[in-house]
Amino acid sequence: MFNFLAQTLSGEAPAAITGQTPNLDWIWREEGILELSPHQTCHSAVVISAGIHGNETAPIELLNQLVSELLSGHRPLHVRLLVLLGNPASMRINKRFVDADMNRMFGGRHTRYCPNGETRRAHELEQAMALFYRTSTAAGASYRYHYDLHTAIRGSLHVRFGMLPLQDRPYSPDMLKWLDAAGLDALVYHRSPGGTFTHFSSEVFGADSCTLELGKALPFGSNDHQQFTGIRLALQSLVSATQLPSRHADQPLESYRVTQDIIRSKEDFQLHVPAAALNFTPYPKGFLIAEESGKVYQVEKNEEFVLFPNPSVAMGLRAGLMLERF
Repeated sequence: MFNFLAQTLSGEAPAAITGQTPNLDWIWREEGILELSPHQTCHSAVVISAGIHGNETAPIELLNQLVSELLSGHRPLHVRLLVLLGNPASMRINKRFVDADMNRMFGGRHTRYCPNGETRRAHELEQAMALFYRTSTAAGASYRYHYDLHTAIRGSLHVRFGMLPLQDRPYSPDMLKWLDAAGLDALVYHRSPGGTFTHFSSEVFGADSCTLELGKALPFGSNDHQQFTGIRLALQSLVSATQLPSRHADQPLESYRVTQDIIRSKEDFQLHVPAAALNFTPYPKGFLIAEESGKVYQVEKNEEFVLFPNPSVAMGLRAGLMLERF
């Protein structure tokens, strides 16, 4: 049986693009796109993606291990499963992206960019997801889930956290229970739509979706997988329809919501968050977060927490988020 990650990094399709084990059928749809279907009827269609940013290797390794367990028969499959390694070209060079950040491109936003490898891949992933959910519904799978696995550029006071996309329906209690069991330290609730993969799956397909940030980006082979025991066990439970694991975390799950989107829209944009600041660092009311011609961003609540501060983003993109705990 082929190694999914190694086969993807090779740039070549496997010798056979379809196959069968005693428990499941599999289809290599395209580079880094693998669909697995159990022989028995099931009710859930699950998409797990990683490597949308090619240098975020820990989730890629976790996902590859899960696929290996399923293909070898060491783990039963009880959901229809689509596994996506998002950006193989950037994975091969251990870079976040080649030409542009793919996780800004979903929901058709890739058409706003000059055509490049990432725009083509974002469209390809959208089409693969659409096909998967359509065929899964035809096969009787009525529950849709999508977990997009990432790591953060900088360190964080919460090592493992989830980002929930804005949606006009309640968040699934089953998904929230699963996220808690996965040992996440925090959940962040978005207040505006975005170009992320999980916003796309939630908005277009009604999937229960969450972006998972798991530690800090490191090269392949350098990750401490002991940090991710909770998420590994939760993923195994998800695909095998077994009992959720006990929560592997010392503190209860904390919740935050976005209060401000910090947008870099002018050349003279300045971010006043220190370069060494960790994600979720708190700042007091009145603190000057950022400024540019005609605009200042200050902490408006008694206390707000910074997330993903990055003054080097392209013009018009988000240079950070400010959060409040609730």
